[in-house]
Amino acid sequence: MKIKSDDFRVREGKDVNLKKWPTRVKPYYNSEKQLKKILRDRVEEMSDLQSVLYASNQYSVLFIFQAMDAAGKDSAIKHVMSGVNPQGCQVFSFKHPSLEELDHDFLWRTTRSLPERGRIGIFNRSYYEEVLIVRVHLELLRAEGVPNGAVGDKIWQERYRSIRDLEAHLHRNGTRIVKFFLHISKEEQRKRFLARIDEPDKNWKFSLADVEERKLWKDYMKAYEACLSATSTRHSPWYVVPADDKKNTRMIISQIILDTMRGLKMEYPKLSAEQLKELRLVRKLLAK
Repeated sequence: MKIKSDDFRVREGKDVNLKKWPTRVKPYYNSEKQLKKILRDRVEEMSDLQSVLYASNQYSVLFIFQAMDAAGKDSAIKHVMSGVNPQGCQVFSFKHPSLEELDHDFLWRTTRSLPERGRIGIFNRSYYEEVLIVRVHLELLRAEGVPNGAVGDKIWQERYRSIRDLEAHLHRNGTRIVKFFLHISKEEQRKRFLARIDEPDKNWKFSLADVEERKLWKDYMKAYEACLSATSTRHSPWYVVPADDKKNTRMIISQIILDTMRGLKMEYPKLSAEQLKELRLVRKLLAK
């Protein structure tokens, strides 16, 4: 069954109701063997496209991953981007802001990490935290020192506008942005938390705070719905990726990434007649 990226894309101007978006879909592979081959082939093509991206030096690509805890962001990035040249790709994970970052506007710390032309950037969490976790935990907003009176609903609309303006500016200047929301069910998260507790290689990830955040699930879903509705645009879309099946999640993400890279229609630079003449001269010198 062919994956259609558009099936997971949030249309610009459409209100998102996450209850209507599935957290699990029918697998896009028939066996483990087939899955590994498909992902291997996609990783190889992704590596080839990255080489052309670097050589053409016209575009940069930014992939943003947002999700609830245990949705599989880390593993998705690890598996899907496994064949990409580390020199042409950078992954940034944004945790709690430092004191220095809190003294700047909410876009400052991530803007410093945007990918250069010819490169791929990956944000594991991003400036979207400022309209998600901060919206759920208003005490974080107050800690940012926003001007008096700017803590009402108006601030979220203003931040959505700032984000849209930034992404439109980046698109005009050659940065293509694709945003993934890994959509996990509350029950699947519970199962993964239990697995973290029982497995030594995972339990270091778990803390009591994760359980406390689960109590705010409805608040988070409302924040995500508002965010996805307000900031998915034609040029910088959001994709709601079912995340209850990690293997299927990786299949969907890899297809969307490939579709994005192919859509740039890149090619290696063509040499001018003068450059070709110079290469022939170099060949003669080396042949001697």
